Amino acid sequence: MEDLRVFARGRATLVAALAVTATALSGTAFAADAPDISGIYQVTQYNAKIALVGGGELPLTDAGKAAYAKNMAGLKDGSLTDNARKFCVPDGLPRVLANPYPFEIIQAPPGQVTIIYELSHQVRMIAMDKPLPSEEDLLVLPFFNGHSAGKFEGDTLVVESAGFKENTFLDATGAPHTDELRTVERIRKVSPTQLEDVITIHDPQYYSRDWQARFVYNQHNELRIEDYVCGEPHRDISGVQGVKKP
Repeated sequence: MEDLRVFARGRATLVAALAVTATALSGTAFAADAPDISGIYQVTQYNAKIALVGGGELPLTDAGKAAYAKNMAGLKDGSLTDNARKFCVPDGLPRVLANPYPFEIIQAPPGQVTIIYELSHQVRMIAMDKPLPSEEDLLVLPFFNGHSAGKFEGDTLVVESAGFKENTFLDATGAPHTDELRTVERIRKVSPTQLEDVITIHDPQYYSRDWQARFVYNQHNELRIEDYVCGEPHRDISGVQGVKKP
């Protein structure tokens, strides 16, 4: 009987080891088929107000101008709360791309790219093996940072996102969006130590045309993602250009 128990334990251990090995090999195969953009990154410059590629102001429609003015006035007089900073809820896109805290890109598990942001411990799951949910599902279950599906086009990770909650801002000044917001990001290494993310914004109710913003990040694999809690002391980010000195 004892021999049978030993055999069973040994078999269970072998099965578990094979499962781990299979997962690891699958993850290796995924990475081998795609450019390696994994690592820890931090934005080179922080801007509270989003900067458009090519310059200029946000191409707001009349409805967008009214929503933006209402947001800015509410944030100024306190009648509107920036929940992302007060309650640590996710920022939403593209605001999360501008944040000055480090984030990590992990090309795993198989069929997914995972991005972990230190700020509010946000996690984005980019499906590489399936498309975005249907329009009906996106409306029923919106996410703060949207649902995302991606694919590699040469050296560039192209990520389409949709299904956003409406109560987020596009930037720290209160730039608005509707539930029609859709984004396309083109993420690539522009040097061995720098990453670029160019995002296109599509939201016809509030913006008269599609527009783009560009973010550049330095790779900092010497850093590690740290704890983050609203109202508690955090790492010193005063070295990031654009961040106010304490």
